[in-house]
Amino acid sequence: MDIDLATLAYLAGSSANDAILRRLHEIGHDGVRVSHGFVVQHLIEGEPTVSELGDLLGVTQQAASKQLLELERLGYVARVPDRVDSRVRRARLTDRGRRLVEDSRRIRRELDVHGGDAAKRALIRLLDATGGTEKVLKRQVAPSD
Repeated sequence: MDIDLATLAYLAGSSANDAILRRLHEIGHDGVRVSHGFVVQHLIEGEPTVSELGDLLGVTQQAASKQLLELERLGYVARVPDRVDSRVRRARLTDRGRRLVEDSRRIRRELDVHGGDAAKRALIRLLDATGGTEKVLKRQVAPSD
């Protein structure tokens, strides 16, 4: 195959994400989309408001609200009162949301076995070379258009 590295990395990543999503759907996580993962990442260790989530994702408050509403309807997220100011609502993963995270991580580990360490190292070098590592580490990667 004569494909440049950037295109090949994109295509391989898209194919891997599609495979992960299919597997999640097969085990009962119907309705979950790749874009939901970007939201869930910010709920693993925090409970942001809609406005804070929008800032974290680099999207409007309306776009963040839409994503949260979808995840709420699927049972992965609940909006709860702030501990200090009960007028403020925060997004929190439900038990089902935590299971989604666990299942996704398990499936990704299984996929890593097929990808191999050499491929992973090459993609990390590419990420470093293109200046993307810091964004990934800070969970500042947003879904692409």
